[in-house]
Amino acid sequence: MASKKENHYSFFQNKECEFFPCHKIQNEEDFNCLFCYCPLYALGKECGGNFNYDNKARIKDCSNCVFPHQRENYPRVVEKTQDLIKMVNDIEDPK
Repeated sequence: MASKKENHYSFFQNKECEFFPCHKIQNEEDFNCLFCYCPLYALGKECGGNFNYDNKARIKDCSNCVFPHQRENYPRVVEKTQDLIKMVNDIEDPK
């Protein structure tokens, strides 16, 4: 249930999705589909989530991570996207 101070743009749920919920979570009512594809994936080890790294395949396995799907983490995900923006800016305009 949304709190009184919650902004409606910070939560979206698609129960009709064939993958819903795509991660195991205790309370499906709080499962946020807004960041279906995690915008923090590219931050690698600095993403803030609970992931495993598959060295053989050279990919992050985020199947155990619910960080971007927790209703209360919306502000933290948005805040961490600033790290992603900084990373891209540093690549495009190295000092």
